Amino acid sequence: MSQTDFTAAILNPDLPTPAGLKDPQGRPAGKRFDVYRNNVTSSLIAALETGFPVLQKLLGQDSFKTLATLFLRANPPTSRALSQYGDAMPGFLEGFKPLKSLPYLADVARLELAIRASYHAADSAPLDAAGLDPEALMALTPRLAPATQVLTSRFPIFGIWQMNMQPDAPKPWPVAEDVLVTRVNFDPVPHLLPTGGAAFAQALDGETPIAGAIEACMAAAPRADIAAILTLFLGSAALTLSSGKVQ
Repeated sequence: MSQTDFTAAILNPDLPTPAGLKDPQGRPAGKRFDVYRNNVTSSLIAALETGFPVLQKLLGQDSFKTLATLFLRANPPTSRALSQYGDAMPGFLEGFKPLKSLPYLADVARLELAIRASYHAADSAPLDAAGLDPEALMALTPRLAPATQVLTSRFPIFGIWQMNMQPDAPKPWPVAEDVLVTRVNFDPVPHLLPTGGAAFAQALDGETPIAGAIEACMAAAPRADIAAILTLFLGSAALTLSSGKVQ
């Protein structure tokens, strides 16, 4: 019996108990294996429910459990850390034909993964621009903090997330939205990126000064609101001057 066969049997109740498995009394471990298999499946589904609360709300509890069951059979965990399980969900959704009419789900899953990545990212000292004159600020060469995540989407993923996670949030408009995820203290927070914000973020590599990032932003989006972009990035702990290396 191979490890692959054993894993497949654990995740799929339609498969028989792997040959050779015995209980402590030396009898075939059919019932014990069924209980173990059910516990494993339930734990993985629970991990996906925790990791993708917006997907669960969009699909409904029963439909999400069906999706999660199919996902875990196709994508068994590769780590013991269940908090990290589900990285393959966006790609799975893109190829899942029954949900082809809901193409935004994959990007919603990417946003939820970005929030999780931000939560588990290393700490860093945020860029403190207090007291700097404009010339000194423009000369700084920051990079995105480890906890900062940037997503671009042709769907209103911020509005969808907001509508499902915040009470009384407005219904999203059917427009493309980019999202900045930052972590000021402990909990990550998604922010709607102003036009040009993603280009600004992409230019911040630790070597390019803020002035150069603004030029890249304006080249990509001539109507970008630079004041709004700087206010968001400087006020949300999105940037750091550190190398990003863990000591």
